[in-house]
Amino acid sequence: MADVGRIELRLRIRLGDAIAMGPGKADLLDAIDATGSISAAARQLGMSYRRAWLLVEEMNSCFAAPLVEARPGAGAQLSVSARAVLAAYRASDAAAQAAATRAAGSIIAALRSGSSDDQ
Repeated sequence: MADVGRIELRLRIRLGDAIAMGPGKADLLDAIDATGSISAAARQLGMSYRRAWLLVEEMNSCFAAPLVEARPGAGAQLSVSARAVLAAYRASDAAAQAAATRAAGSIIAALRSGSSDDQ
């Protein structure tokens, strides 16, 4: 019953066909920041190193300044730009969630109670 009326959005920022920033990439940036390593971040998120590296490359190619700076032999770190982008993305996501929840009030009120198993 706790899930009745929950709004779930997945905010994605696109540059052409590429997803410059989305929830998975934001989580990857957080994990790189916490671990200091792309490979450790990938393990923490349950993805392959190759997948994490491809996501980092895509982000770095989408933004004017690289978001992740590899330090050969010393891991990786977020750039100053990454911290600003990540903070703006998280704030935008929270604002979008709040706006969608307010806007969908009449839809939520019209839902029947119970689980999605009732369908």
